Amino acid sequence: MASSSKRFMKLAGMTASIAGKAAKNSIKSLSTDENKRAEARSQMLQDVGIQIAETLGEMKGAVMKVGQIASQYKEVFPPEVAAALEKLQNNAPPMPYSQIKSQVERELGMPIEEAYLDFEEQPFAAASIGQVHKAVLPSGQAVVVKVQYPDVDKNCDSDLKQVRMALKMTGVLSMSRELQDQIFAEIRDSLKDELDYLKEAQNLAIFGAFHADDPGLIIPKVIKSHSTKRILTLTEELGEPLSVAATWDNEIKQKIATRLFHFSAGQLFELYRMHCDPHPGNFAFRPDGSVIAYDFGGIRTYSDAEVQLFRRFALHALKGDVTALEQDLVTLGIRREDEVLVPGSFYEKWLQIGLTPLSIAPYHTGPFDFGNSNIHHEVIGQAKQGLKYFKQFQPSASTMMVDRTVSGQYWNLVNLGVEIDLSPLVKEYIQF
Repeated sequence: MASSSKRFMKLAGMTASIAGKAAKNSIKSLSTDENKRAEARSQMLQDVGIQIAETLGEMKGAVMKVGQIASQYKEVFPPEVAAALEKLQNNAPPMPYSQIKSQVERELGMPIEEAYLDFEEQPFAAASIGQVHKAVLPSGQAVVVKVQYPDVDKNCDSDLKQVRMALKMTGVLSMSRELQDQIFAEIRDSLKDELDYLKEAQNLAIFGAFHADDPGLIIPKVIKSHSTKRILTLTEELGEPLSVAATWDNEIKQKIATRLFHFSAGQLFELYRMHCDPHPGNFAFRPDGSVIAYDFGGIRTYSDAEVQLFRRFALHALKGDVTALEQDLVTLGIRREDEVLVPGSFYEKWLQIGLTPLSIAPYHTGPFDFGNSNIHHEVIGQAKQGLKYFKQFQPSASTMMVDRTVSGQYWNLVNLGVEIDLSPLVKEYIQF
């Protein structure tokens, strides 16, 4: 990990360079026509996105995680910036074993050879704030050990502040200061939760108990004797990646899709807590249709009022009641309160796109083929057609994690290539 002063200088240099790009673009925009201005701004945002991604990709820790989180909030950031940041998901080279060994020994207060009978030096997974190693306890039990990089938690607030400043310089945060504060508070809270492995251990126990009735939904158990705020030792639960599961028979894929649906919907509507990082790497699958879920650091808790509002919004969407739907959007903070009329046809088109994969009549009935889904292309097309209304909408801090989860699970089903009728599953949570 770089020292705090070196990190600050690198991030400050990035911010200054971005400020220069933004100023240069502002000067260009004074003397060109509208199309050239849009083209110049798009190019500037693309350059800025690449610069942010390259800078954050060189720096392990909170700042890289901030970039990854930001990439998942596509409604907050322009597509040029989000696309560049998205590459950070896979840009996490491992930390040298010597530093991992020191961190384990410092946290557990004993030599690593005493704590574990065997500890593989090469990680089998590396991420922005830590990496995972296979190990064996003195009892002979196979485990995995999640090790947080040294000092990553110390730079959290300053890293986030620098990234926010860099984004602000480009003018991409075209929202009120109050909304900016809410959104970045949400990102900061999410990040700090992920940095506390004791909190993750508690989450694992809560979600393990909640899903205990389904033996096909497997959540690793915590080995408390070998876990601290920065070290998490879990039972080894192995399965195949999504790419392998995609080759299995559709009957097995339907079992997997059903479990993924209940995993997210059940948590939101019944537990009032939700695993908000459905990245495919956070799941593994077995040929009997079992699903193993990992990484319970990014959990969002909701109030009863929030969950009932989400339920009401879903009910109005399923019924096609666009008048009530618009009022729900105002309450959620998504629809701005103004006098500009948004026609019902605008909402109806979005409902048609959004409800089709759920096999909800009249838009679609029977099994939906996610492997050949064009929904994401339709979303892009409709977004372009509805640009004149988009100023009437804004991101909402209360729905960001739900949006992230829904879109993530949609892509999991697309990549799984499952053909399934989800309408009976929807009706288990929303009566319409």
